Amino acid sequence: MSDREFNSAEDLSLPKATIHKIITEILGTSHPGLTFGKDARDLLIDCSVEFITLISSEANEIAEKEAKKTIAAEHIDKALRELGFPEYVPEVLAVAGEHKEQLRTREKKTSKMELSGLSEAELLRQQQELFKSATNKYHSGTGEGEDA
Repeated sequence: MSDREFNSAEDLSLPKATIHKIITEILGTSHPGLTFGKDARDLLIDCSVEFITLISSEANEIAEKEAKKTIAAEHIDKALRELGFPEYVPEVLAVAGEHKEQLRTREKKTSKMELSGLSEAELLRQQQELFKSATNKYHSGTGEGEDA
């Protein structure tokens, strides 16, 4: 996967605000008062996109060789090692593990039905009453009989 497969360089980018936040978090702790120029930020974005493209392309090839349709963490692990970035693997796997744990423990979103505190049968009864009321209002407005 290369930039040539896309219509323009703008098709592949990272949010500038996200990159700015990362830069300020890193520089803020080690070099307070140091600023990062727009050109430098844009170059960092381009380099980051290229790095991500390189790793994902290699991981995709590894997954295809294994007849897998989904790129998994182990494919990223192998891609990093094969491309000469083994020092990144422990941190990448740690972040992947944290993400997996967050997904597991994330609170389930509660639906409006669950929040209502009513049973499904009671909600269905209320819905039918609303339909009947709406039908009656419609028929009374058109001059038709109200016993619908």
